[in-house]
Amino acid sequence: MKAHMTDDEKPALADIAAALALLSRVPVPLSGAPRGAAASWAWPLAGAVIGALAGGVGALALAIGLPAPLAAGLALAMGPILTGAMHEDGLADSADGLWGGWTPERRLEIMKDSHIGSYGVIALVLSLGLRWVALALLFQAGHGGASLLIGIAALSRLPMVALAHRLPFARPGGLSARVGAPGVTTLAIAAFVAVLIAISCLGVATVPVLLAISATTFAVGAMAQAKIGGQTGDILGAAQQLGEIAALITLSALLL
Repeated sequence: MKAHMTDDEKPALADIAAALALLSRVPVPLSGAPRGAAASWAWPLAGAVIGALAGGVGALALAIGLPAPLAAGLALAMGPILTGAMHEDGLADSADGLWGGWTPERRLEIMKDSHIGSYGVIALVLSLGLRWVALALLFQAGHGGASLLIGIAALSRLPMVALAHRLPFARPGGLSARVGAPGVTTLAIAAFVAVLIAISCLGVATVPVLLAISATTFAVGAMAQAKIGGQTGDILGAAQQLGEIAALITLSALLL
């Protein structure tokens, strides 16, 4: 007998596809009307897919005998390839805008500019450098399975949902405003999904990693609120990047 999806299953699959389409360049078929912020519960799942692909590349590189630093570099390179570097772009724009302007209006104007400034370059160099070193050390210590990056990628997408829920839109016409603000139920489901994935991949290390990510999320949110009066898509991307850095540093401190 041919199985059919129930009405409850169809929106869930559509939300996962919408999350992948929004947060990555993975080709996925879309069906039905987009649900915007209501689909953000699936952002950690989209992160897990990205983490699985990146982690798979790293694991394969180690399996064929490449040194840990090269394997880590290849795994990290898959992230921007799969996402179109949207989170890295958000980090660079946020660094330029939050530190390069003197008024909220000027900061938002700088963040919207496609050119990258000194703060943005420094932020990207530090982000890639810290993640590369931490991941290389973890790989070298024998923690080279794809599950490591799956757990980190899922948890590091949770701050985007949290800040989108908590903070107002700083730029009404931006990407974040077009997606909308997730409700508390959507945030709770996203947290449940992210933590469940992380526990299955990272085990008890999920607790300190989640605490570290929560601290960076709080700091990003407080700074965004103070400097531009809310959040934008760039701020959400920066929160993901800083969460990933915090996760890798925490795991390095715990496992090495």
